[in-house]
Amino acid sequence: MRLLRTLCATTLAALALAGCATTPAQLTAPPLPRSERDRDDLIDAAQQVLVDRCLARQGLTSRRTSDGEDRRLQGALFGRGRPELAVTLATGYTVTAHTDGCLAAAQRDLYGDQELWFRTRVVVENLRAEAQQRMKRDTGFRAATARWTHCATPAHGPRPDRPDPAVSERCARGSGLARLRTRLEPALLARVRAERRGLLIVYRQLRTRALHRAAALYAERTVPTTRKKGSTSS
Repeated sequence: MRLLRTLCATTLAALALAGCATTPAQLTAPPLPRSERDRDDLIDAAQQVLVDRCLARQGLTSRRTSDGEDRRLQGALFGRGRPELAVTLATGYTVTAHTDGCLAAAQRDLYGDQELWFRTRVVVENLRAEAQQRMKRDTGFRAATARWTHCATPAHGPRPDRPDPAVSERCARGSGLARLRTRLEPALLARVRAERRGLLIVYRQLRTRALHRAAALYAERTVPTTRKKGSTSS
């Protein structure tokens, strides 16, 4: 995490400068989508285009043809050997990734720094899980969880792994667990987000860069065709 904070600090200025560059394709690029879902779709589509181009240079496509071809495709797409990148989250889970492969190459093209994007994205996308982990350590929450467990356990026999939904809901209300979760989780998430403010800034910077790159890529694929159809000689 210390390395990630250092990378974040040194990258902000570079990202700001990189955002000033304008290519001919960007001059004709369509406006960026307004909704987050549409922006996600634009980045995903651009990433797929870049991945397909990378695979094509190796004589591969995203379509599986045989077991041998599938193994080659998996290596070309996700990388080979031991993953070079790893982030251990506050929840204890470790997420890994390769720096080779077409997916990594596409992310470098879109975000400018695949390693920084990977480390930042993994942490940011697990902020809610981190808040929930902290909530489980809260003494009041642990006491309410114990009351819920006692309530949901039948008088004869062990508590089932998945209690009846009606029983679970009744016990959540009776134990105070539901009320406590409603109060604690948003507060803890806000605290976690405040502590990770630097990461969130870098995350948005990187994502904005990817959006503009994706829009430029869209223009590169569509503008020549449009000009050819509508061009006039003067």
